[in-house]
Amino acid sequence: MRAADQWKEYHIIDASSQEKLESWSGITLIRPDPQIIWNTPKESPEWNRADGHYSRSSTGGGSWTFKKKLPESWQLHYEPLELTFRISPTGFKHTGLFPEQAVNWDFVADKIRNADRPISVLNLFAYTGGATLACARAGASVCHVDASKGMVQWARENAALSGMTDKPIRWIVDDCEKFVAREIRRGRKYDAVIMDPPSYGRGPGGEVWKLEDCIYDLVKLCRGVLGDDPLFFLINSYTTGLSPSVMGYILGSVIRERYGGNVTFDEIGLPVEKSGMVLPCGNTAIWQNR
Repeated sequence: MRAADQWKEYHIIDASSQEKLESWSGITLIRPDPQIIWNTPKESPEWNRADGHYSRSSTGGGSWTFKKKLPESWQLHYEPLELTFRISPTGFKHTGLFPEQAVNWDFVADKIRNADRPISVLNLFAYTGGATLACARAGASVCHVDASKGMVQWARENAALSGMTDKPIRWIVDDCEKFVAREIRRGRKYDAVIMDPPSYGRGPGGEVWKLEDCIYDLVKLCRGVLGDDPLFFLINSYTTGLSPSVMGYILGSVIRERYGGNVTFDEIGLPVEKSGMVLPCGNTAIWQNR
């Protein structure tokens, strides 16, 4: 497992009974995590002093309760890449950032810095822009695509907070598959692709799709926007039914078959202070050129 262990302002204090106790720049939150199936004692006093607690409802969804009035949003800094993010608890338990992704940000930034040539990156399902900003900070031009107008606006705010409004970033609100298909027709090429698709989605006609059923075709479609000498192709997933090895096999059969190179795949996670363990938080598969 690859651990995102370079954070200074974010950390998991403890994890037990399907919940994690986190510190976000000193603001402590308790959020559910279905993978935390162990029921170890919650000995840390921070469990009782947490500023916010998101509880799931038996009828679906959930809600926040707060011990004190929190700011509507606050900032979190990732020092290794000099990035700043706006953090705000949302109605779906999220805060606008997945801290475990920092291990992938470090990887893509390092690849871009060492490429010794201009690199263009297509970031699909790009959310609030962590990977976009990491790539741009390293010197790449980035096309940031997400179907949610609100998330793209949040990403632009993060770029401004990070002092990166002048970076070559295209901000696109669109269905990712449709956008890629149009880019192929336009003949536009990229040196790298990043994607973090949701577990479930809806097509343009309202039809429901599952990532396990669509990921192979999606990767195959995205192969069409790669140039003659691509740098990397990274897939991240939070879908429990899609293992790292399956994603690695897809990259091997679709991307490595054409371009050579090598494929790696693993879980990514976050350290837990109380236990010293690393909490699994997602799966990543990476193809990279030789």
